[in-house]
Amino acid sequence: MQQTSTRTVDRALDILLCFNRNEPTLTLSQIAQRVRLPKSTVHRLLATLERKGFLRRIEEDGSYRLGWKLLELGFSVLEQTDLPRQVVPYMQRLVSEYRETVDFGILDGNTVLYLQVIESPQRVKISSAPGQRLPLFCTATGKAFLAFLPDAQVKEILRTGRRKYTEYTTTDIPTILEQLRVTRERGFAVSEQEYEIGINAVAAPILDVNRYPVAVMAIVGPTYRMTPERMLELGAVLRATTDEIAREAGLTLQPARSA
Repeated sequence: MQQTSTRTVDRALDILLCFNRNEPTLTLSQIAQRVRLPKSTVHRLLATLERKGFLRRIEEDGSYRLGWKLLELGFSVLEQTDLPRQVVPYMQRLVSEYRETVDFGILDGNTVLYLQVIESPQRVKISSAPGQRLPLFCTATGKAFLAFLPDAQVKEILRTGRRKYTEYTTTDIPTILEQLRVTRERGFAVSEQEYEIGINAVAAPILDVNRYPVAVMAIVGPTYRMTPERMLELGAVLRATTDEIAREAGLTLQPARSA
């Protein structure tokens, strides 16, 4: 019985390992071919993995993709690693040099979860705290995540609701997707009063070797200091900083993005 259970676990893990960034969705036939098992066996395993949240079946064509449970486990691992502590000296350096609030967050379901916040030393500053959650589609940190997530995951997140927080909040999906395209090209995202009036922000992702956004660092401040021109300047600084963090943390083997 134990040997049979072990074999079942091995097969289930082999199925999960079939998926990658280049092939985020696979059909039953493709999976069966790769793990070299009968379709009937694979179908039973897929049903169990789907029920537990490790896989998700796409209704339109019956194919499968990785489920939210894996993402949840992945970020649980991240919270237990040294990365949230490793970024603190970088955050302190940015606050000291640019005198604005700097925060560090991860993706948690359909929200940004902030793990570290170092506030600006200036009298007028943006106050936030670790544990705070914000939406993805209208914040700089959220858009920095979305720009580098798989397309299917982005579409699902955007379907979950896009509330109008301010008069500047963009809820139109084509417009948001265009913002994400620009973010991918330049390596950082901006938000101009989209979540809260009077507050602008710029954010850059910490990417792993597959260019997956492990975490995001952002600089936030009042609009009169965080002008569009200054956000472009700070975006380039953040982009270089997150590249440096990724190299130090051993997340990437790729050369740094050019400035």
